[in-house]
Amino acid sequence: HDLVIDWFDEHARDLPWRRPDAGAWSVMVSEFMLQQTPVSRVLPVHAEWLARWPRPADLAEESPGEAVRAWGRLGYPRRALRLHAAATAIAQQHGGEVPHEHAELLALPGVGEYTAAAVASFAYGRRHIVLDTNVRRVFARVVTGVEYPPNATTAAERRTAGALLPADEETAARWAAATMELGALVCGARSPACGACPVAGRCAWRLAGSPAHDGPARKGQSYAGTDRQVRGRLLAVLRASTGPVPKAALDTVWHEPVQRARALDGLVADGLVEPLDGDLFRLPV
Repeated sequence: HDLVIDWFDEHARDLPWRRPDAGAWSVMVSEFMLQQTPVSRVLPVHAEWLARWPRPADLAEESPGEAVRAWGRLGYPRRALRLHAAATAIAQQHGGEVPHEHAELLALPGVGEYTAAAVASFAYGRRHIVLDTNVRRVFARVVTGVEYPPNATTAAERRTAGALLPADEETAARWAAATMELGALVCGARSPACGACPVAGRCAWRLAGSPAHDGPARKGQSYAGTDRQVRGRLLAVLRASTGPVPKAALDTVWHEPVQRARALDGLVADGLVEPLDGDLFRLPV
């Protein structure tokens, strides 16, 4: 533990949600935004959100559509709706304060096991297993001796993480942050910087000669030409408008009518877009 935590103390990035005055709401917003989105893209949007909505109650007072609008081009915009729903629940059920307890966090709309553990650990210094992609990759290499973890988190991974988790709450919280940072900065997916790793000498994968991945194919994330791209273009038009948008204006964003209609229907089904009479569409209110 000490090797990794000492490395973290020296090399950790100065991120706004890690600062002593950040607060639990800043941590929660960051955790929603960082899911499948790199830090560099999250930083400016996180700052804008906290400036506009410094407390959960501030966001809860706005319409869900404003959350979607402010989400910008972070991608996976359903996260904006979930964060708005969580903020509303916090304002209505928790006196406007992000809950301390894992069970209460987990009960919030849109908050899963990982996010509940991360907020409890990073915001309140609680002892929880925090397993994101970076941590899973570090444990896969250092402990298990394989290049990549399974595509989905397994019970075996949780057992490994639990066995490694320090008993002391404060140390456990530092360990969670440190292993995540190690995966992000050193033990990268494509080009691990083993020479900079504080536990390279104990890494089972490296000691085995860094064998190539021989498990199931890793999932790629294509974007060009997908429904995700079409959805993004449709939402961009709606975000830029202060009022309802005619369908004719949305029809200009993508050349293929069947895919365009499917993408728009999906946005409506997900609650990201509201259809109105007269072939008009808007962000949810």
